[in-house]
Amino acid sequence: MFLTKLLRLGVASVATGGLLICMNVASFADTWPSRSIKLLVPFPAGGAADTIARIYADKLSEALKQPIVIENRPGGGTAIAADAAAKADPDGYTLSLAPAGQLTVLPHLNKAITYDPFKSFAPVSLLASVPYIVAASPSTPTSSIKELIAVDKKEPGKLTYSSCGLGTLCHLSGELFKNLTGTDFLHVPFKGSAPAINALLGDQVNLAFDTLTVLAPQIKDGKVKGLAITSRERSPLLPNVPTAAEAGLPDFIVDSWFGLVVPAATPKDIVQRLNTELVRIGNLPDVRERFSAQGLNVTTSTPDAFTQTIHADYARWGKVVQASGIKFD
Repeated sequence: MFLTKLLRLGVASVATGGLLICMNVASFADTWPSRSIKLLVPFPAGGAADTIARIYADKLSEALKQPIVIENRPGGGTAIAADAAAKADPDGYTLSLAPAGQLTVLPHLNKAITYDPFKSFAPVSLLASVPYIVAASPSTPTSSIKELIAVDKKEPGKLTYSSCGLGTLCHLSGELFKNLTGTDFLHVPFKGSAPAINALLGDQVNLAFDTLTVLAPQIKDGKVKGLAITSRERSPLLPNVPTAAEAGLPDFIVDSWFGLVVPAATPKDIVQRLNTELVRIGNLPDVRERFSAQGLNVTTSTPDAFTQTIHADYARWGKVVQASGIKFD
């Protein structure tokens, strides 16, 4: 009899405790946010990623009625910011701008990273994307993808291409192109897009694979030749540059995307609130105009759709890394 009463008391206590926990979580979510929010950006101030973060942060701050503080954490190929985000309290007060390479490329190349691209974060929404451009230096004897492939076939391994760094999407875009076309270019990595494009401008390399944002001004000014864009449609910024599909490479589709993630255990209703606001912000005409002027596309999504994108691109770039034998020291 005593044991039965004790068991009943225990069950009641557990039920009450569970109810209190639920009430606390609900109360916490209902009062969020009650203070400033931190947004980690894995690049220095001034670049495209920083611009994306600040445009969304300004609008999101207005919607949530709390300051959003941008904290630039460059380094480690974006791993430093990712590590900080993964270790942050899952309370909705730490957000992280996640570029494609951070979640889908770096884990294949650097086994020492401390975060898991699938388990450490809760994807909130994609924010923006930018396609890549295949560009040739002024003296390289080609003005189309077809001619480029033909030139390489005559003298395999002679042509060179620059990238913004070993293991970056600039690099992997070049490797994907080689895999799809059977070409054999020599990779010349640089520490960032600026020196990589300067090498192209100076005819130190024949080709470059970089974003529309980086290459559009050089192509518009006639300083380099735009051979193809890796999007499904031509860009208004470069209407004369054909898509890769138009150039005969329908599978050469590359988007450098940026999304927002939070620590994995962040309450789902906070994730959903953030998603709702980000999608709304992405549909604002002034936001779309500001992005379009820089060659960026607004690409907001549901958390599930963002998750699927991460998994699909992780598998895709993993195959490219494996096929190319890329080593990352």
